[in-house]
Amino acid sequence: MYVVLTGPPASGKSTLAAALAVELGLPLLAKDTLKRGLVDVLGAADLEASRTLGRAAVVALLAVAREARSGVLDSVWVDRARAVEQLTELGVDVEVHCRVGVPILRQRYAARAATKGPGHFDADRPESELWPPSALEPLAGGWPVLEVDTTGPVDVAARARDVIGIVASSPRS
Repeated sequence: MYVVLTGPPASGKSTLAAALAVELGLPLLAKDTLKRGLVDVLGAADLEASRTLGRAAVVALLAVAREARSGVLDSVWVDRARAVEQLTELGVDVEVHCRVGVPILRQRYAARAATKGPGHFDADRPESELWPPSALEPLAGGWPVLEVDTTGPVDVAARARDVIGIVASSPRS
């Protein structure tokens, strides 16, 4: 089973993805983990280098996902059309979309940017890159979508049951 997490930066994707992976007994495949490894080895001198490593991390994430044959995928999907194509090829079973308002995204992002290590340049990213209207919506690539309000705490066990129910009732299963 492949579960893909979507939503803009600071929407709670990584927190929810990690908890869902545990609850569902699936491997967590997280772009930020891969990117940190790339930054540690290759460095990222500026924002453009950071973006390049982010794209490389997504390619690596999808390659690992293909080999793993299941997992919870956590990433910001910047090239949405390409993401739909790649995730369709992978065989995504369900998309879990994290929904939260932009004012809260701003607060969370500012707090997170202050703690990120070198190579991320979060403070240099414009809001137009972080929260374009399209990023606030699910990818909706033809698979079922479960929207989750991540403004506050999430009942992870209930959302995991939702995922299992959606996958069980999907024509793909």
